[in-house]
Amino acid sequence: MRKAGEMSGKTTLKQITLALAGSAMAIAAYFGQAQAQGLFDPVAHVDQAIVTEYEVQQRVRFLQVLGAPGGSRQEVIEELIQDRLRTQEARQVGAIASESAVQDGMSEFAGRANLPLDEFITALEQEGVSRETFRDFVGVQITWRDYIRARFGSRVQITDTDVDRAISGATGSSGLEVLISEIIIPAPPPRAAQVQAQAEEIAQSSSEAEFSSFARRFSATASRGNGGRLPWTPISDLPPVLRPLLLALGPGEVTAPLPIPNAVALFQLRAVRETSTPEPTFSAIEYAAYYIAGGRSPEALGRARGIAARIDRCDDLYGIAQGQPESALDRGSLPPSEIPTDIALELSKLDPGETSIALTRANGQTLVLLMLCGRTPALETDQDINRDGISAGIRNQRLNAFSENLLEQLAAEANIRILP
Repeated sequence: MRKAGEMSGKTTLKQITLALAGSAMAIAAYFGQAQAQGLFDPVAHVDQAIVTEYEVQQRVRFLQVLGAPGGSRQEVIEELIQDRLRTQEARQVGAIASESAVQDGMSEFAGRANLPLDEFITALEQEGVSRETFRDFVGVQITWRDYIRARFGSRVQITDTDVDRAISGATGSSGLEVLISEIIIPAPPPRAAQVQAQAEEIAQSSSEAEFSSFARRFSATASRGNGGRLPWTPISDLPPVLRPLLLALGPGEVTAPLPIPNAVALFQLRAVRETSTPEPTFSAIEYAAYYIAGGRSPEALGRARGIAARIDRCDDLYGIAQGQPESALDRGSLPPSEIPTDIALELSKLDPGETSIALTRANGQTLVLLMLCGRTPALETDQDINRDGISAGIRNQRLNAFSENLLEQLAAEANIRILP
């Protein structure tokens, strides 16, 4: 299920559909087959409501245009059934979103594609997606989001203890360790909107197996072969921006897509445990980044691995970079909050003297050989903490749990029939 209000686009829909270029004959055959069995024939009944073949075709095409996963015929039928359940439930209490709210949502969607709403709709229509399909997609999301907030908002009480637990874990003062899985999807500018759409679908993963399957398909990190699974990690080793997000999750839940340079990251929390000794916090982390032309080409990767095999500490990189422009090597010591998120994520997996070649720069054209030099323990933990932001994150996660549980209940009580 998509989270209400999480929508994305891109500068041109033509770019979104690069993977679909040349598929016109296949699409025409698909639509021709559907017309033969009747565009407006029902494919599913949800109590007194129906889902038509036309709606299925349109949603499939819409997801194809966005380049989003979850666009198989069966998945789309199930999603449209859920849309009927959401709409029926909200309509019973008169909670259907107003036309102005829907229009605002559509404009926001188009704005993320850097297009005015009219141009975005025209581009969709050129790809075979009607304005009504787009409008219905946005309308159901907004209606359900507002209904869940109105129905369950008063039942979500975030206590100081909840926030304190998240803060203590985020600062490392409680000795918490987390077991997480990661997905890092490269997102150079031409593919940014397509990747965002993929990430929003992945964020709805409901099991570890499903998230791991997505990791094997889409992730660019070394952990993809293990389904994105990482070992137990002290919470204090992770980037500060990530700590409260993880501690607001329950086991099996997934963060919203997290933009990082030229990529989008998602994390699934698998477990949390408290250790006997509090983990230290760090005032600074020293690292070095050596830049190699060629991106993730075999030649660049081979050179990076060769260099990594010859060096034991960050000082050794000065000899590697000798005679090259100063920009070929960066070395510095920064507070954890000032380190770019993608670099901080990789550094959290390293011990001093270890290297990573997972990152790129210059839209993927430059490979980064990253080495952790060392971590400086903090003498104090007096930090500016946004308690309101942490509380809001916990609230959103709990509201989403109410939403999922209610949908399961509605599906169990409804008379749902999927026609052969």
